[in-house]
Order: sequence, then C-alpha cells, then structure tokens
Amino acid sequence: MNIAGLVEKVQDKNLRRIGEKVLKGERLSPEDAIYLFYSSELAYIGTLAEYINRKKNGMFAYFIVNRQINPTNVCIYQCSFCAFGVTKSDPRAYEMSLEDILKKVGETYAQGGREVHIVGGIPHQWKAEDYVRLVREVKRAFPEITVKAWTAIEIHHMSKISGRSYEDILKELKDAGVEVLPGGGAEIFSERVRSIIAPYKANAQEYLEVHRTAHKLGIPTNATMLYGHVETYEERVEHMLKLRELQDETGGFQVFIPLAYWPEGTKLGGKRTSSVDDLKTIAISRLFLDNFEHIKAYWVTLGEKVAQIALNFGADDIDGTIEEEKIVHSAGTKSAYGHSRERLIKLIRDAQKIPVERDTFYRPVSIHS
Repeated sequence: MNIAGLVEKVQDKNLRRIGEKVLKGERLSPEDAIYLFYSSELAYIGTLAEYINRKKNGMFAYFIVNRQINPTNVCIYQCSFCAFGVTKSDPRAYEMSLEDILKKVGETYAQGGREVHIVGGIPHQWKAEDYVRLVREVKRAFPEITVKAWTAIEIHHMSKISGRSYEDILKELKDAGVEVLPGGGAEIFSERVRSIIAPYKANAQEYLEVHRTAHKLGIPTNATMLYGHVETYEERVEHMLKLRELQDETGGFQVFIPLAYWPEGTKLGGKRTSSVDDLKTIAISRLFLDNFEHIKAYWVTLGEKVAQIALNFGADDIDGTIEEEKIVHSAGTKSAYGHSRERLIKLIRDAQKIPVERDTFYRPVSIHS
C-alpha cells in the first residue's frame, strides 16, 4: 500500500495533515475525527484505516463459532430505539426456560462452539441472583465454553435492585463463570441523546464505571456505539473519546463494535444508515481508537456485503456464527439469523482476507490460509 504517495497527492490540506499523522503514528485529535466524518473522501479515509489495520492484524480477519442467547424480551426500560424489548403483557413476550437455554448451548457446543453470548431484556421480576444462577448453570453444564454475559446495563440494574456494588456483583458473576462482558448498552454517551433514546438506563458514567470495575477485576470487556439515529458526528467522536480515555487507563477493552441503527418497529423511527456512513464509521473508529487492537464489522447490522467491504476499511473481525440473533432482527435487519463456519470463511476469503477462527479472547484456533 503506497500510503505516503496517496497522502502526498490529496488536495485537501487538512486531510493531508491527518494522513501525515497516521503515517507518523501520531494520535488523532477529536477535531481530526470530526473533520473526517464531514469529509466526502471515503476511499482516502478507508485506505488510511486499512493501513493501520494491517499494521495491527496483517491480512487476518477473525470470526468465532458462538451462539447468542436472549433469555427474555420482557424489559422494564422500553427504550425508544429498541424493537426487541416488550412489556410482560405484550403477546410477543417470552421467557426461555433453563432447559431450553441449556439445549441451545448444547447444540452449539456439539458443533465446536466456543462462546455463548447471553444478553436480553431486563424483566421487573428477576432478582440479581437469577442472572447469576443462569450463568452458573450454563457453566456447570458446559465448563469448556466461554460465557460472555450481561451488559453494563444489566450489571447496573443488578446493583441497583440488590443494593450491592458493581464490584460485588461482578465478583459473584466471575465466580459463577462469566469470563468477559459484552459491550451492549453504550448507545451514545451524550446526555442529550440518552434523554431521547434511553432516558431510564444507566448513564455514560455508570456504563464506563462498570467496565472500569470489570477491568480492575481482570474481566475483559467489549465496547459498542449505536449510531445513525439522532446523534451528531460530534457526539459520535465524544463517545469514542471516552472509550479511548478509559482504554488508556485500564487496557481492558478487547474490541470496538460500531452498531448501525435499525429503525423498523421502534418508537423512535427514522431511516437506515447508508453504506457510506457505515464504512466511514468503521474506518474512523479504526483511526481514532489507536489503543484498541480490534474493530468489528458486525455482519448482523451491516449485512454481509458491507461487512466484507469493511474488512478492507479498517475492520478485522465479523463476529461469529451467532445461530439465533433476535434483537436486531426485531428492528428489521434482513441478515440471516446465523451463519455456518463455512459461510463465514467464504465471506472473509471473498474479501481477500485470511480467515482466522478465534476464541473469545482473540487467540487463534485455526487459520484457513
């Protein structure tokens, strides 16, 4: 990649200055990131991002054989951006039995699955011990599978209803079998935006404190950003800046996952993000979050084709087989509910990358060169 030549030829002096910073390994400022969001030079931004990605990850693109479990869609928060959560009286309401959950985890384990990702609604009747018990039973039945469970929102809720600290809750979950926290619930950290889309959930400071505490306890976590609803570019950058600052402090984040908003069936409504916006967001996150090793192009929200392109715009991971994703499908995504290992390998190869099956902690399991 002749990045130096590309940077030298770009006409926009600010884009050239940003490109020179990238070549020198200098950290981009929030102002730099905002300028990139407003720029129309998508190919240039993507090329810079892919330059950084290849320095970090070479030609590897990661996936995992995993399963997502959504134990219930009953949720007390009823956020306006969400089409998944319903009230207990809603005819769409469901709650899976422990037997059904263990059966689904068992199916994935039998296929070589390495991870179960547990996240769902927050029902009013669940107590903190219910969340802990579910993890404990999954881990007891399948001790070799990695449990990635409960977002910062659920941890905060458990703390609030039990009167216990984040640290106490996380220690108990770790003892029960939680090995990593998913990144959901971050949405956008801006107070203005949260007051519109999720006024009752844990706020930015609480979300970040849960993750800070998890890192302190040796529990790695993921980070997300839901974009494409009512936020501004400036608020996206502010969100990423807070994550970058916490990562400087703790080093506990594994991956950043930009999540494209899907409006169908939500109270908030709106329009689907464009492919240009999706790719630009992936690329800028790779450039700005210099202390994150991995950027995920989540195929469920992006769709297969954009996820493939994103693997050449700074992303190095497309998530996994998933099996039965429900949350984004409730909001209208037309992506498959899950993919086979073979399908993910083909998607990555067709993007001219080397597929690497990984475990939850980005340790290679097998390289399909």
